[in-house]
Amino acid sequence: MSLTPADTTSAALPPLASRQAAKSQGASTPGTGTSGSGTSGHGTSSAPPAPALGVASVSHLAAKLAEYLSPADLKKVKEAYRFSDEMHLGQMRRSGEPYISHPIAVAEICADWKLDAQAIMAALLHDVMEDQDVKKEELIERFGAPVAHLVDGLSKLEKIEFQSQIEAQAENFRKMLLAMASDVRVILIKLADRLHNMRTLDFMTAAKKRRIASETMEVYVPIAHRLGLNNIYHELQDLSFSHLYPMRYRTLAKAVKAARGNRREVVNKIMEAVKSTLSLAEIEADVTGREKTLYDIYKKMRSKHLSFSQVLDVYGFRVVVGSFADCYVTLGTLHSLYKPMPGKFKDYIAIRKLNGYQSLHTTVIGPYGTPVEFQIRTQEMHRTAESGVAAHWLYKSGESNPSDLQQRTHAWLQSLLDIQQQTGDSAEFLEHVKVDLFPDSVYVFTPKSKIIALPRGATAIDFAYSIHTGIGDQTVAVKINNETSPLRTELHNGDIVEIITDCSSRPSPTWLSFVRTGKARSAIRHHLRTINLPESIALGQQLLSQALQALNIDADLPAPLVERLLNESSANSMDGLYADIGIGKRMATLVARHIFGLIGGEAANMPVEHNSGSELDPVTICGSEGVSVQLAPCCLPIPGDQIIGQLRRDQGLLVHTSDCSQAKRQRAKEPDRWIAVRWGTELNRRFDCRIKVLINSERGILARVAAEIGESDANIIYVGMDEDKDNVLDQLRFTVQVKDRVHLAALLRNVRRVAGVNRILRERN
Repeated sequence: MSLTPADTTSAALPPLASRQAAKSQGASTPGTGTSGSGTSGHGTSSAPPAPALGVASVSHLAAKLAEYLSPADLKKVKEAYRFSDEMHLGQMRRSGEPYISHPIAVAEICADWKLDAQAIMAALLHDVMEDQDVKKEELIERFGAPVAHLVDGLSKLEKIEFQSQIEAQAENFRKMLLAMASDVRVILIKLADRLHNMRTLDFMTAAKKRRIASETMEVYVPIAHRLGLNNIYHELQDLSFSHLYPMRYRTLAKAVKAARGNRREVVNKIMEAVKSTLSLAEIEADVTGREKTLYDIYKKMRSKHLSFSQVLDVYGFRVVVGSFADCYVTLGTLHSLYKPMPGKFKDYIAIRKLNGYQSLHTTVIGPYGTPVEFQIRTQEMHRTAESGVAAHWLYKSGESNPSDLQQRTHAWLQSLLDIQQQTGDSAEFLEHVKVDLFPDSVYVFTPKSKIIALPRGATAIDFAYSIHTGIGDQTVAVKINNETSPLRTELHNGDIVEIITDCSSRPSPTWLSFVRTGKARSAIRHHLRTINLPESIALGQQLLSQALQALNIDADLPAPLVERLLNESSANSMDGLYADIGIGKRMATLVARHIFGLIGGEAANMPVEHNSGSELDPVTICGSEGVSVQLAPCCLPIPGDQIIGQLRRDQGLLVHTSDCSQAKRQRAKEPDRWIAVRWGTELNRRFDCRIKVLINSERGILARVAAEIGESDANIIYVGMDEDKDNVLDQLRFTVQVKDRVHLAALLRNVRRVAGVNRILRERN
């Protein structure tokens, strides 16, 4: 590919003449060149174009591409470069460089991964739709549909009006991630784009640096790790760290530089000993020192409360050998040289990490008693560790059978589509995806010995949903290592998990409090949102009517007002708005104040009153509602108790007793989510209630107490026994079903008369 200086001179192409004329007349440069990243203004200045524009060199990029692209592909890339150069003519970066230098830099990073011609072309063109208003149809006509689709997936949604910056950002991420699900090249180009922007972030304001660095750390760093792109993962981490905490970064960098000289003698001694020992064992190996990144040092100091010297006292080495078998022979050789530390060995070759990473990890006691960490891998494993999914590039290979890493990546990308189908809005989608991007994983087994990788902290419910959404929805019990365990049990490496299902079972809103994966969370929320939609709509309508009543607004809203409300709240219909209120996604008081503002009032920006709506008519609770209205398990309210309702996000209404200690704590944190509720007059069911009976330990006492509970017309659904420490009194614990407080009081009186019963009381949290 020969891109001479003449190639960088923008030819006067007829279709572009009008656009360039408009730019030369002082039209402001739209966009920023950071598609989908939210780094508006990052690379652009509004300075008018100079007559003789400096030329960005592309010789380095050309040399890289010539190594693996055919002449025909090089010609296509050259056409894309010239078009991009023409489009960005006159556009400058904040550093003062011609803007075309940015697409060239992004394409060069992609060329390091040896991505195909279509990806390189998209990298060169990735800002023309967003910055220069080039239509997708024009790109299809010039460069073909695949390239146009890639560029479109990288472009932000500039023409859509959003209610907030957060909503706009979330929607841009959703668009990018869904485009990535159909073609992983989208995210590879995006990561290259973000990497170059982070490398040139010094020209931004301090506030913008922090915002972009924070966004990079939250979204792009985990994605790079998830795809196994280790080099970019570590560089983005360090760059983000340097802009988020510049003083800490500079201090650590200075300390590391000073410590290198002191460590050199130990490093050389270990290196010589290892090379000599491996040579005697006739193992050909490449041994290199492995230095921790600044962010890794900082993270370890923070998480483990270690000093800088303690973190740097651990020496790291990487041993790259010729074959799979040599990895294990090398491990044995190193253990004969230095004593291994117990519990500090991990075999990521037999059970590879979620992102495809494979290595043997061992920590030994080296010279002077210092810990030494070794990573042992083959050349192929090393390539995967450094470049992840790009090391086995789908588009450069004619192989019909995808690698294991490609299959894992494809499965994860498909899970993004599953989450998208079950998610209500962009912010929620991004929340679910972020949850799945945690780098730490646990590896568990199905009863048939299939390995399932889950985020650390995942539970049995997460495991069930990872198998299939239908299995998750119908889960009723779980066996972990052949022992029945609670559904909220956290899984650990090596657990054998068996899920027990029932076709009549349905997800519980309480599962949302302990599930870890985005797939499980989105599936549960989708179920609650759809299966119980009529109930949620009815509850939401009642809550909004109450809130409107407090502002003296008729609940029967006129059609023009409804249309304005739906447009400004991004709801599809009033039923959708009611459902959002009913499941706690929107607050009725805030919607009512917004309506008040729409009709000309001044209450739209009023602070929410923290009296829990006590001036309104309470919501009536019948006790027979579905999952949109639940009785709190902490206090188990029964008719006759004073009660209060808590609107939980995406989980509906939870009813507590007014004196519940857990309710009091949560009410202090979020007072605006509590509403007045009351019991209805027609209650045709029984309610669970916990009681504790203090008894003398004597023969037949349990039978007498249970018989008296039965005689009192109450059902026993649970019984347990706790022995007193002093072995004087035992405690019987019952969960019984009663009609109301009057029924409970009669039961307590009857049981209290049983011989051997010292005391009986209702048990509270």
